[in-house]
Amino acid sequence: MWALVESNNITKVYARPKALTIGNVNYPSNIFMLWSSSELEAIGIYEIVIDNSNLKDKEYYINTNQSFDFADGTVTATYGTATAKPLDDVLYTAQDETDGLGTEGEVKSKGLKTNYKAIINQQAGGILRPTDWMVVRAAEGGTAVPSSITTKRAAVRTKANAMCTQITNAANVDALATLYAYVNTGTEDSPVYERPLGELPLVD
Repeated sequence: MWALVESNNITKVYARPKALTIGNVNYPSNIFMLWSSSELEAIGIYEIVIDNSNLKDKEYYINTNQSFDFADGTVTATYGTATAKPLDDVLYTAQDETDGLGTEGEVKSKGLKTNYKAIINQQAGGILRPTDWMVVRAAEGGTAVPSSITTKRAAVRTKANAMCTQITNAANVDALATLYAYVNTGTEDSPVYERPLGELPLVD
């Protein structure tokens, strides 16, 4: 990214090279690639330095737009303070109902916990689905489900419930993100990457 600085003020920001006119002079887009930094700066074009120190994972946070500043011969793009996405469901209020937006107490927007638990349950359902027919067959008076399958299916349900509990108990967004962060629990020579949330077992 580049910025046009005129009279010490940023007047334009360019996300990509483009032909431009500065004063009465037309410049082709390839000057961004062919000219040196000093040549570009001589006509007021500065490459933007990106400051990501406030940038958060968009899976868990809502980031601000970038703001641009020119100081000491450098144009910097920075983010403001990110806002954590709601952990819990947001419900319609009495005022919302009065305004015709929804019914008080019903879910207005789902929080991260609800969404992540839904994903866990969907994954568990996908693992169980190939052997569901065995359960239906047994319930309708057919062949009993093999004990090995029953044990594995129970393990899937147990682990899914435990994972959902971990998500429910997350105190804040960062704690939730930590559940999904893989870390090396092995050694440098024999790495083993695991996450605190764990993994669902398979039924084969």
